[in-house]
Amino acid sequence: MEVAEIKKNIEKILDNNKAQSITSINLKNKSYIADYMVVASGTSSRHLQSLSEILVSELKKLGMDDCRIEGKDSADWKLVDAHDVIVHLFHPEKREFYDLEKMWSEEIPKQKAMI
Repeated sequence: MEVAEIKKNIEKILDNNKAQSITSINLKNKSYIADYMVVASGTSSRHLQSLSEILVSELKKLGMDDCRIEGKDSADWKLVDAHDVIVHLFHPEKREFYDLEKMWSEEIPKQKAMI
């Protein structure tokens, strides 16, 4: 599956499960860790946990067996590693505090791209 298709599937799964403020950030030429980062908010710690588990389950149905969840013990943040797409799920206050969209929105020269 192409990276753009993975990203679209992730956005659709999150939207179908009532994630809020879904934003995709293109990381090409900014980082070698992934091609895209998807950031979304959940309404509660239970919603964040459900979103992360549903996302991994649905991606598995699409043939992506080795996706994993980080932050299982955190009440206000989850990360789903979906190969070339990293998904951050935040409680709204934590999302505002970390402001990943601002941090990753600036263009970074290719020779300074982070690993």
